[in-house]
Amino acid sequence: MTPESLARIEIDSRLEKAGWIVQDLKKLDLSAGLGIAVREYPTDTGPADYVLFVARDAVGVIEAKRDSAGENLTVTEAQTERYASARLKWRKGDAPLRFLFEATGQIIRFTDGADPAPRSREIFHFFKPETLATWLAQPDTLRARLAGQMPPLPEENLRDCQISAVTGLERSLARGKPRALVHMATGAGKTFTAITSVYRLLKFGGAKRILFLVDTRNLGKQAHQEFMAYTPPDDGRKFTELYNVQRLASPSIDPHSQVCISTIQRMYSILSGEPIDESAEDVSLNEVQQTAKQEKLVRYNPAVPVETFEFIIID
Repeated sequence: MTPESLARIEIDSRLEKAGWIVQDLKKLDLSAGLGIAVREYPTDTGPADYVLFVARDAVGVIEAKRDSAGENLTVTEAQTERYASARLKWRKGDAPLRFLFEATGQIIRFTDGADPAPRSREIFHFFKPETLATWLAQPDTLRARLAGQMPPLPEENLRDCQISAVTGLERSLARGKPRALVHMATGAGKTFTAITSVYRLLKFGGAKRILFLVDTRNLGKQAHQEFMAYTPPDDGRKFTELYNVQRLASPSIDPHSQVCISTIQRMYSILSGEPIDESAEDVSLNEVQQTAKQEKLVRYNPAVPVETFEFIIID
């Protein structure tokens, strides 16, 4: 079996785990489910490796490549864009497809063409078709909201370092940067600052759910107490009166929760399906000397897909 064939098998598997129905063109049936991934779909520039359909409409394309150590998937983005902009057989209209993926059996990169400045980023797994349907129904993207809808930060009752941290984080997110580090001195109010950012991302950024990750159960309890005590500057109600905050103590994530507080150990247990001894959440992994044999493999769990959380705050 060729490296290309092996990569396709893994891509098919990942698509199916995310809820896509993978079909060959000869057996095309767009009524089979919400999300259909069609292999070797014909375009006027040649067959695309996969074209994604949501509710019968073509919405995305996947350019598949073989696994190759050191291969830079970004060099194939022009090829993906060419297929996304091509005329598809049996499709009305010629607007470019919005969702672009490059994938090997190990790596997936994704670009949302509706972003203010579209650019690819590596993702852990394919998104569910329901997620793409939700994004298509929204008037703008998360990145667009972060770039254009975040109002000035009310500075009353905030320390200078807290103002600098929140505004710096929001400038970074507005530029489309996926990661940021806030470095503050002990006693400067890091958790309060983080909650201020969480509040603004929910209210003005339109975030659906945020994971607040801690390394011990005691820190999780403290964070939960701070969320309950927090009163935003533009609303007299407490944070927990405005948004549902769940401190995870079981494998279940409340579908109505907008903030989930979890230890790293608990989240790994949820993703892996392995039971956890609650006492394990009392030990900071940062203080434990671990060997390479103790490294944990993170696996995809369809019950907790990658789009479950739009932001992860590590406190």
